Amino acid sequence: MAKGKHFKKRNKGKFLIVCFTLILFASIICIVLNLINRGNHDKLIISMKNDNSLPINNTNNNVETERMKKLKELQRENSDIIGWIEIEGSTIDYPVLQTTDNSFYMTHDYKKEYSKDGSLFLDKEYDWNLPSTNLLIYGHNNIGSTAMFSGLLNYEDENYYKNHKFIRFTTNKEDVEYEIIAVFLSRVYYKSEQDVFRYYYFINAANEEEFENYVKSSKEESLYDIEATAQYGDQLLTLSTCSYHTEDGRLAVVARRGYE
Repeated sequence: MAKGKHFKKRNKGKFLIVCFTLILFASIICIVLNLINRGNHDKLIISMKNDNSLPINNTNNNVETERMKKLKELQRENSDIIGWIEIEGSTIDYPVLQTTDNSFYMTHDYKKEYSKDGSLFLDKEYDWNLPSTNLLIYGHNNIGSTAMFSGLLNYEDENYYKNHKFIRFTTNKEDVEYEIIAVFLSRVYYKSEQDVFRYYYFINAANEEEFENYVKSSKEESLYDIEATAQYGDQLLTLSTCSYHTEDGRLAVVARRGYE
């Protein structure tokens, strides 16, 4: 009996070793495949960053640029990636994401991993089926960091604006430039405050008056005069980040879609 029990224990021990070995082997394969996929993903990210010299297609003639093709490849890895934004000559050169929860990409990168700098993300209320009037894109500006929208603070200097008037935004349907029409400082207002410009609520204009009020308010609040403006029917883009000039301060850059 003792010998039989010892034999069973040996077999059980061998079986467990085999199981653990198989599990370990499977885990290693998964890790390797994951690293390969991430490596390919990172190569696409780097490739997008190096494509700033490629032609821009500001017309709706269905010409697909190389940036648009590469963006589609990125979207296979993470369908939350809806575009790519770049301001030439600045640190702003990143994918833009959108999900049903605005808070998620405040603390996660484009791989959905935790990051204190988060990602650039489009407001969840933007409806691509309309499409909505204003692409409202948020990004962090963490003290001591040069990532995400930290570079937007440079627009407080009018000379910087004069050398960086355009924002390039690429989606899988178009690769276009937006021309800046206003730069202003603001803050998050209390609900009790009346007659204030809550630019961060403007996604889709209900009518021409609402659109014109947004453009007028943006230009009135602008830190300096900008000749370029927008007309009802134009597609707008607003970049928003934190500013430390006041409690809950914000800096916003408003631009209109360019046409050729």
